[in-house]
Amino acid sequence: MTSPTGGTPPALDRELHHPTRLALAAYLSACGEAEFAVLRDYCQISDSTLSKTLSALEKTGYVSIRKGYLGKRPRTWAALTFTGRKALTRHLAALEEIAATARRAADACAQEEQEEQEEHREEHEVPGA
Repeated sequence: MTSPTGGTPPALDRELHHPTRLALAAYLSACGEAEFAVLRDYCQISDSTLSKTLSALEKTGYVSIRKGYLGKRPRTWAALTFTGRKALTRHLAALEEIAATARRAADACAQEEQEEQEEHREEHEVPGA
């Protein structure tokens, strides 16, 4: 499959394509490490959903999980790995390329539409009016 520009379409990362996974990776890329509850609240998801999502990202090597205690309470922290950072960078570049292609296509379509409207006006112009 080729893109409208004639090249191959950019490759999105299947592990980061889901909005929650992408949001987690983006958040972790900005802060280094975050506690489970902070991530849960940021993404507005349940503990169960966050746990499954982090486990999936850990399995791919994109996230590392650290468990410990804060006082006497158990806590879980997550961090984006180097592999995860590279994957996020590639995924964002692919999204930017897709968006740029869409903008170019929309601009070309708008230009064609404007030209067609001008031609239509010229065809229906009354001479001497």
